[in-house]
Amino acid sequence: MRKLIYTFFLLVIIVSCGSIENSEYNAELHAAYQVLERVLDNKEEDIVLKIDTSLGQSSYTYMAQDGELTVKGNSTIALTRGVYDYLKSNQLGMLDWVGPEFSIPKKWPDAPLTKNTSPYPIRHAFNAVTSGYTTPYWDWDRWEKELDWQAMHGFNMLMASVAREAIAERVWKKLGLTQKEIDSFYVGPAHLPWLRMGCIQKVNGPLPPEWHKDQINLQHKILNRMRQLGMEPVVQSFGGFVPKSLKRIFPDITMYETHWNDGFPKDQRPSFIAPDDEVFAKISKLFMEEWQNEFGKAKYFLVDSFNELQLPESEVPVTKLLANYGKKTYDIVKSANPEAIWVIQGWMFSYQRNIWNPKTVEALFSKVPSNEVLILDYANDYNNNWKLMNAFNGKQWVYGFVPNMGGKTAYTGNLSLYATGAAETLQSADHGNLSGFTISGEGLENNTVVYELLTDVAWTENPIDLDLWLKNYCMNRYGGYPAKMKESWDLLRRSAYEKLVPHPQFGWQLGKARIGTVNNDPEFYKAVQSFLDCSNLLSDSPNFCADAIELSALALGLKADEFFNMAAIAYRNGNIKGGDEAGEKGLKLLTNIDKLMASHPLNRLDRWIEMARGRGKTDLLKDYYESNAKYIITVWGPPVNDYSCRVWSGLIGDFYHDRMELVLNALKTNNTIDVVEWEIEWTKKTGVNKVKPFEDPIEAARELIKKNI
Repeated sequence: MRKLIYTFFLLVIIVSCGSIENSEYNAELHAAYQVLERVLDNKEEDIVLKIDTSLGQSSYTYMAQDGELTVKGNSTIALTRGVYDYLKSNQLGMLDWVGPEFSIPKKWPDAPLTKNTSPYPIRHAFNAVTSGYTTPYWDWDRWEKELDWQAMHGFNMLMASVAREAIAERVWKKLGLTQKEIDSFYVGPAHLPWLRMGCIQKVNGPLPPEWHKDQINLQHKILNRMRQLGMEPVVQSFGGFVPKSLKRIFPDITMYETHWNDGFPKDQRPSFIAPDDEVFAKISKLFMEEWQNEFGKAKYFLVDSFNELQLPESEVPVTKLLANYGKKTYDIVKSANPEAIWVIQGWMFSYQRNIWNPKTVEALFSKVPSNEVLILDYANDYNNNWKLMNAFNGKQWVYGFVPNMGGKTAYTGNLSLYATGAAETLQSADHGNLSGFTISGEGLENNTVVYELLTDVAWTENPIDLDLWLKNYCMNRYGGYPAKMKESWDLLRRSAYEKLVPHPQFGWQLGKARIGTVNNDPEFYKAVQSFLDCSNLLSDSPNFCADAIELSALALGLKADEFFNMAAIAYRNGNIKGGDEAGEKGLKLLTNIDKLMASHPLNRLDRWIEMARGRGKTDLLKDYYESNAKYIITVWGPPVNDYSCRVWSGLIGDFYHDRMELVLNALKTNNTIDVVEWEIEWTKKTGVNKVKPFEDPIEAARELIKKNI
């Protein structure tokens, strides 16, 4: 039925108009229908999609009558978002990272004509380091699902950093660097974001030649699909970070050593050449030309030369220096594509207050036309940079949040801020040249409620009523909203989701016998109990089961922290028996958490390893990718240890549990312990111990909570 409607509609367009413009409409419609076919699993019958540019930018309407749903939009993304809005408004389900969970009736429920317009022409997703903490080993199947997710949620701009090093390698070779010199510069796949931003070099490298070939092919597929959907890629361009061996080719260039984290040895710190150096311009232009020769024209280029880094030492006044740097960067971006726009992250403006203030920020962009730069002010859950920096003095910017650091999985966030902050900014007379909204989480596939809320924020100019929104969220996610579920979410809003904890970590995830930073408000424990009380009504929902398991694991993780802290106190007081008993209780809880999370669809180490090994064609490459994947979520560097704390089955049992045994034994015997060597050896081991899940994980969760909370 749907295909008949679609074919007839296309025929009408072709016969009546026959223009190139209409053929573009056909392509946009086709792309939207393809998304719906994948997401709705061929249950998209009786949906009529129409491109209607008269609706205005980023707009759609939907109406359902007599079992037929009609959605009009000005673009492919507007159409897919319009369908998703209809589905959620009628409580027919939602699209989660686990996959689509819809309950499609035989006939579409009637709905009056409804129009919606996003106040943000740009709706941007991903942080520069999402490609390290989340996507480094994704294959095309996973990327396709993500692009469908972004399309259904209405986002039209994504970071596109895949294959960047393959392009850069061509540039290095054109300049005269040897393969050995390039290899000594490159890092492992999961560490690439920090190479691109000048933080590190050489860590977990080099990159195998096969990696580049694989990534080139993958990026072609990603970009082709993005263009079909009408999404703009943001290309991560050259920022000035080079191998030290470049001095051999350009002996007169001035090189600076970066100092991102002084815990890294000198040979793991890259060199930097400033934007006013002729070699910077040469490399930048070569990179952008090479990228576009391979992948086609790009409009948005991310050039970050000072993110979390110090400025080069100079006798020139800092405002004059920055104005020159900004002008040079802008000119370079334009040299590769006259229509190009310079994109820059705004994170550093609040992160490094010793450098950045209203005067220095204004200076950096003072010689750049207002609409030729795009500032990603994505950390408004930390600071309102736009307020501190005079709304960037008329320069184009996007407002947003970074709801996740490092891919940590503990529940945290400020739902009230997310629901109201963007609307308040829009209503401010001082918001300047606000052009978009961004969700820039470092880690995806966690805290679903936060991401789902933020995608809705991107499509309204008004504050969101959380009471109504959470009810609708639960109806779509779980298929019900009993009184105990409302009680649970009321409690979660007063505990885990009352404020953002930037780095929610259990003490045992840090290898410490102490209380961590995960929210341990008594209200949180009550929320978990109320949530589990809904199991008799909602246990048929896979999403309910996944959330019930994860909530229980977090509550039990807090109790494990308490037991380990008790053990440490007992050992320090010479109470060996008390320390042993408390320590054993904590370790047993970790074992049970590990077993509980084995039933979770996403939060498992075996899944992460499987993705990494899937990128390799030989056992040697598979082992290398697996080791790198383990490295980034545990030791990281060192010295950036345990940044990416994840409550994952397999990771808890194989890594956190066993390391805590070593820590407890050291406390018991009053010895110091250096676990770094043990940690690194762990990353080199292949595989993960098989964890046998509970036969009934929900019942197991109920029993464990009842016993321990």
